[in-house]
Amino acid sequence: MLFISVCSFAQQIEINGIVTSESDGMPLPGASVIIKGTSRGTTTDFDGRYIIKADAGEQIEFSYVGFVPQLITVGGQTQINITLQDDVASLNEVVVVGYGTQKKADLTGAISTVKSEDIAKTPSGNIMQSIQGKVAGVQVVSSGSPGGSPTVRIRGVNSYKGGSTPLYVVDGMFYDTIDFLDSNQIETISVLKDASSISIFGQAGVNGVIIIETKNGRTEQKPVFTYNGYSGYQNAQNVVKMANAEQFVTMAYESNSQPDIDFVNNAMQRFGRSRVNPNIPDVNTDWYKEILRVAPISSHGIGVTGGSEKTSYSVNANYFSQEGILDMENEYERFNIQSNLTIELSDRLKIGTNAIFSNATQYNPENGAWFQAYSAVPILPVYDYANTQATSTPYSDASLLGYRGSQNPFPAMTYNNNQLKIRKVLTSMFLEYSLVPEKLKFKTSYSHDYSTISERNVRSPYFISSQSQRAQSSIRRAELKYSKQIWDNTLTYNDTFGDHNITLLAGSSYRDYQDNSFEATGNEIQGIDLESSWYLDFANPTTFSDQVKEIGDRQYSIAFFSRLEYSFKERYLLNATIRHEGDGRFPREIWVTTPAVGLGWIISEENFMKDNSTINFLKLRAGWGQLANGFLGGSTGTRTVSTTTADIGDSQTNGILTTNTFLNLKREILEETNFGISSRLFDNKLSLEIDYYIRDTKDLVLPKDTPITAEVVDTNIGEMRNQGLEVAANWNQRINDNWSFSVGGNIATLKNEITKIDSEQGYFDTGEAEFRQRLIVGEPVNAFYGWEVAGVYQNAGQVATDPTAQNEASANNNQLIPGDFIYKDQNNDGIIDDKDRVVLGSYLPTFTYGGNFNVTYKNFDLSVAVSGQTGNKILNRKRGEVIFTNDTNIDADFAVNRWHGEGTTNSYPSSEGRRKAWNQKMSSFFVEDGAYFRVQNIQLAYTIPAKSLGKNMPEVRFTCTAERPITLFSYNGFNPEVENGVDRQTYPVPAVYTFGVNIKI
Repeated sequence: MLFISVCSFAQQIEINGIVTSESDGMPLPGASVIIKGTSRGTTTDFDGRYIIKADAGEQIEFSYVGFVPQLITVGGQTQINITLQDDVASLNEVVVVGYGTQKKADLTGAISTVKSEDIAKTPSGNIMQSIQGKVAGVQVVSSGSPGGSPTVRIRGVNSYKGGSTPLYVVDGMFYDTIDFLDSNQIETISVLKDASSISIFGQAGVNGVIIIETKNGRTEQKPVFTYNGYSGYQNAQNVVKMANAEQFVTMAYESNSQPDIDFVNNAMQRFGRSRVNPNIPDVNTDWYKEILRVAPISSHGIGVTGGSEKTSYSVNANYFSQEGILDMENEYERFNIQSNLTIELSDRLKIGTNAIFSNATQYNPENGAWFQAYSAVPILPVYDYANTQATSTPYSDASLLGYRGSQNPFPAMTYNNNQLKIRKVLTSMFLEYSLVPEKLKFKTSYSHDYSTISERNVRSPYFISSQSQRAQSSIRRAELKYSKQIWDNTLTYNDTFGDHNITLLAGSSYRDYQDNSFEATGNEIQGIDLESSWYLDFANPTTFSDQVKEIGDRQYSIAFFSRLEYSFKERYLLNATIRHEGDGRFPREIWVTTPAVGLGWIISEENFMKDNSTINFLKLRAGWGQLANGFLGGSTGTRTVSTTTADIGDSQTNGILTTNTFLNLKREILEETNFGISSRLFDNKLSLEIDYYIRDTKDLVLPKDTPITAEVVDTNIGEMRNQGLEVAANWNQRINDNWSFSVGGNIATLKNEITKIDSEQGYFDTGEAEFRQRLIVGEPVNAFYGWEVAGVYQNAGQVATDPTAQNEASANNNQLIPGDFIYKDQNNDGIIDDKDRVVLGSYLPTFTYGGNFNVTYKNFDLSVAVSGQTGNKILNRKRGEVIFTNDTNIDADFAVNRWHGEGTTNSYPSSEGRRKAWNQKMSSFFVEDGAYFRVQNIQLAYTIPAKSLGKNMPEVRFTCTAERPITLFSYNGFNPEVENGVDRQTYPVPAVYTFGVNIKI
């Protein structure tokens, strides 16, 4: 027996090699390498390499999702390199859809996927930042604030009142935000864009659905330990240059404003005269430079995945830390633990559980500092040691020079501390039972999202001047609790007979959403200088009056749905869905039924296409569907009747006043038609996806003025349309054994317009009176609305011969002079009035694009990603707020390009004109181009294969990453990414540079 055993051991051979893709030559990480008929096996590493022991005569099976498996019989060889072919005939790559999966070839809707390696390249606390520029039709507006979530819009906005946030589905659980996820634990992100794909999710998915699958172990997999980490720094890009002291003083003298000249003289008396130029104060403060800092960012994660014959598991922990570039208590810290476990209890019964615990601490910034730094005059220092009455820090104050307001941002930054402790416990479990093997299965799943946010906002007392002080301290404590429970049950039937393949799904979904908020504010805190006193017990108990409140809400909904997936000869496809959903928030229409249908034709499977050497795969798609919008107020409010007295004629008259704030809304209905093409060309090197869609929102909720009372009540009285074209293309090619590359890009167009408003005036004003936006039929939602600047008066003769200038002088006693704006007289009546206002643009881009390039040489790989957009406008409100006060600073762009003599400019007013109401109108001068081009991500990496440096050495990968290193744009701000297009105090989005190490054992 010993002899036989020794002989058997001697026959076992250690085999190594690399598994790559035939189409592009790229290594396939995670490919399965199994000794057929046994439980022995392994998976390939990051570089596609593997090591396995096998006996001569045994067969090794190499497989990977979307590729044709290969069987190799072991002989005497010790190295086996495998090239797997794309399974183009059936495109067996599986895509996660609602309540199940589908082969990619069978999809009839508009669905895009992002690979895990592309997601992990982005150093960010929110993984949605990683898909910016990678998916056609998806706009991601970055957030620079630590812990902030980016704004994500899929195919524009669908509602005026109902928001635009997509639904996130993580391992089957539904969330409104995914700030708790670690990017290194993501397997895939699938973006469902059209109604036929989304319809099964109902009203929760009206703004699009993003399905995220996290990494899990495999059965028959030995434990694999990983470490993923990076550290780096962030710094502000494209910092706005403000007028320096010399420019500011020059403009003050040019303005002919004696108060402004006096303020400059006051500054020289207080701070002295400059030795370089004695006509200006000896102060030249760059306020943005003062409040900005270089901030660190880091992430460290460890994990283990594996599985036995009947079990697969994964456990991962991650620590993420990010400080903000605003120089104050402004940071985000998060610790996550995530686990997945799946157990096959029998051939028919499988259970699984997923749990995530997230514990985060966030210090919110004082965003008002961005606007204060913009408006603060440069002849004011940060500290004023002559201000002996200041406590506890002698900060400077512009009001001591005569200016209105303190302007200095540091008191607000120093004496405010806003801490959030965010804890999430996210659990789910499922049971799946095969009623008829390979035919009929039942699945029940339950998920619970329990989240709490503990807020502590401490405001310490200080005194800088009578214009900048806080007499008493205060603490605001708030506790917010959220509970979301979802219970889903589905029955799925699969069958194949002849040329027919059918999958029938029927199910129900029950949702229970609860939230509760409690807050209290106390003043006069004893021992405010000590953090140990930052509790309400240290507040004066008599100050709680009217500062304590609690509110809660609970919502239920239930839905029944079914879906039919049918294919004939694997070339004619049908996907039909219907959902019947009930929601008690809408008593006017509790139940709503929304259908959807998708059709597909795989032309490349037809006989006349079989011998086509250029087109390897070609599919035509078409879909139509409806969705209800549940992100609305439903039925809320009250009706009241009260008595009042009004002056009518010369006498007082008693009357009755009725108010009608009661909202009795029905859900908006989104209806979309989508046409698409999916193809692979030139030996599968080129993949191409094209979609065109028309999306209408019916029963659009808009504000409506009520007669007599002049109240504004939300009502279903409008319609809106989004339509666009999306194109995505990727080319993959292997040049030789050492070189391979891929290049890709995507573009998307968007036309958004209000198509119906059921009101007498035909429009609604939004925004603010000074910065007007308007809803108009035929124009985008919340369009900027004002006067169009046609130029600047250059001389007195031009003013004298312009009818609009003369009419302004006679009608309004406003004498225009050179350096004032010329507004376009839209109706040619010689008068500039409200009738001359026009649409000045929209915050929604009409064209977005992205691109990527990857090249691999041996163990090195380099990737570059770019993104951009055009067609959108930004209201530079921080520049426009000169309408409220004239004695502030202005950006250097204005100071350099201002009108200061005939021929100097035809676009900017003069220093004096800047202070006149005529030039402060909401106009095209304040509405700027928001287009940009950005180098989104550059990463250089080097991989050391496992055991290449020694028998027990792990696989190690080093990465150097630059995120957003270059952004090109013309807008006069830090960055052109402004969520709603109105820029007053937007947190800048920094560039991020990191060095990372990934280890796999």
